Amino acid sequence: QVQLVESGGGLVQAGGSLRLSCVASGRTFNNYVMGWFRQAPGKEREFVATISRNGIITYYADSGKGRFTISRDNFKNTVYLQMNSLKPEDTADYYCAGTTRPAGSYSGSSRSGEYDYWGQGTQVTVSS
Repeated sequence: QVQLVESGGGLVQAGGSLRLSCVASGRTFNNYVMGWFRQAPGKEREFVATISRNGIITYYADSGKGRFTISRDNFKNTVYLQMNSLKPEDTADYYCAGTTRPAGSYSGSSRSGEYDYWGQGTQVTVSS
């Protein structure tokens, strides 16, 4: 099992940047495909980005392409989400998640149902 703890959220003006971090407990972080999801008030949780075990493959939701960058440091057991050019519609609680289900070192997952481990979330508020 793995425990995930996010940090880095906060209040930022539109056009600004934030870097979210998610630290995982345990020794097998590189066994996990990692993802970021978000949930805005009154809306369903949605996929943001995912990264493969080896950090080479990344996928993004259309909403974040060109603005968000997911990365990981397997030595630090940490996955990051760099968010630039933030918009008010990016306001949400952001969650990191981990899964061992996808096979291979080059797989990611955009399906929240495939993730077994979730952090508690970090709030991001973008003011206009």
